[in-house]
Amino acid sequence: MPFVKLQKNKAYFKRFQVKYRRRREGKTDYYARKRLITQAKNKYNSPKYRLVVRFTNTDVICQIVYAKIQGDVVLASAYSHELPRYGVKVGLTNWAAAYATGLLVARRVLAQLGLADKYQGFPEIDGSVQEVEAIEDGPRPFKAFLDI
Repeated sequence: MPFVKLQKNKAYFKRFQVKYRRRREGKTDYYARKRLITQAKNKYNSPKYRLVVRFTNTDVICQIVYAKIQGDVVLASAYSHELPRYGVKVGLTNWAAAYATGLLVARRVLAQLGLADKYQGFPEIDGSVQEVEAIEDGPRPFKAFLDI
């Protein structure tokens, strides 16, 4: 029988550093997270908002979140189980429900920040990419990055 070299010995395990818990669980991609939450230095203390969308077996969860040193702060959230109040009775986990839940959280954020009456949205939706133009002497439109 040939000699087999021991690959991982005591010195290896003494120096072994475990990864973060959420990385070990497969919940957080820290490479992507760093790029999503890092704000440009010339923007000082303004938060960088992101739209977090999560699918569960029975629900779609949409949240507007920004990062602080103490932890992430949720600005507003909406769940697809709230959609029956607005007329959507069935199919609360499909793509249409995700779209409607995203619209619901967007309207809540605009109302919370006082932008709901300044930015009405588009009257006709034709499927093309449309961008909201900023008002000359008013606040800029709300912007969030999609975090999936």
